[in-house]
Amino acid sequence: MAQKNSRPAKAAKPIRSLKKSNNHRIRGLVCGFLGTVFAFAALLGTLTRILPEEIQALPYVPVVVSLVPWFALLAVVALACAAISKKRLALMLALLAVGLQVWWQYPFFYNGTKISRAAIAAVSGSTVNTTDDYAKLMTCNVYKGHADAQEIVDLVRSEHVEVLAMQETTDAFIDELNQAGIGDVLPYSQVSSSDGVYGNGLWSATPLADPSDDDVDSSASFMPGATIGFNNGATQVRFVSVHTTSPTNGYWQQWKRSLDELARMRFDASRRYVFMGDFNATTDHTPLRNMLGGRFIDAARQSANGLMFTWPANINYVPPFAGIDHIILDSGMQAGQTKTVKIDGTDHKALLTTVQFN
Repeated sequence: MAQKNSRPAKAAKPIRSLKKSNNHRIRGLVCGFLGTVFAFAALLGTLTRILPEEIQALPYVPVVVSLVPWFALLAVVALACAAISKKRLALMLALLAVGLQVWWQYPFFYNGTKISRAAIAAVSGSTVNTTDDYAKLMTCNVYKGHADAQEIVDLVRSEHVEVLAMQETTDAFIDELNQAGIGDVLPYSQVSSSDGVYGNGLWSATPLADPSDDDVDSSASFMPGATIGFNNGATQVRFVSVHTTSPTNGYWQQWKRSLDELARMRFDASRRYVFMGDFNATTDHTPLRNMLGGRFIDAARQSANGLMFTWPANINYVPPFAGIDHIILDSGMQAGQTKTVKIDGTDHKALLTTVQFN
């Protein structure tokens, strides 16, 4: 006689539990897939920062490099997906991307060296003091003369700007600027154009010494320069209004060449320089970092007021996502209070900073 099986029958799982288990499994698969894809994309995008300038000058690569800081957001999403799905590879890749982003970008948010209180007080008074060693600087690409000239003059006046650089000016825009009263606040200027249509210029509250149409001998545009004296003339600084070639279809190599031409300026030890303008490159682009070398420093990075995204500034519902406008300082100078301001009519935000020259 056969023995009966004494083990109890296995209870069937409720349908609700089965559905919950399937949903959990599907969610894990989806998160795992997205986490892996996003982690790879975030790391590859982040690593474009260290590509040699020859590779960064290949078609469309400069555009990708300009988005490097935003790959940090993708890395955070990948990190969350990897943690949910417990995908170790995706987790490691996402952590590596986040770590690199923090390492490269944290100087824009923290710097142990701060601008002095005297400098802040000097540019915050009711009147502009042009005899000290401090100045508020401003640069703005006016988008082929479409910027609101009155708004620029009002900003110069309210911010006590002592030196202003502008790019893509036109004769008509200069007329509008004069009518708006630029001569009342910055009466000295030097404007030049390589094609007779669009130009770059410098405006100053004090006289411009040794002005030139082009300090850089650039293949991109005339970059006018002039020397301005501070501290009753004891501190002499050479200012240059910069506008390099835009990295667009057909101009990739020209973009690199215009930055390389600007990089030659770091070997000129006869003057102390401040370069202000539209560099068409971020500090994640190798050609711009080569231009900085061990001599120059980006004012936004030094002031540690955060990443300064200046372009594009004229697209509805799209915030500026690339920091291509810069104020570059020579060694021994200190920047602080760096910020951007939207100007009507142009696709670039204005960039302002306070500088202590000695």
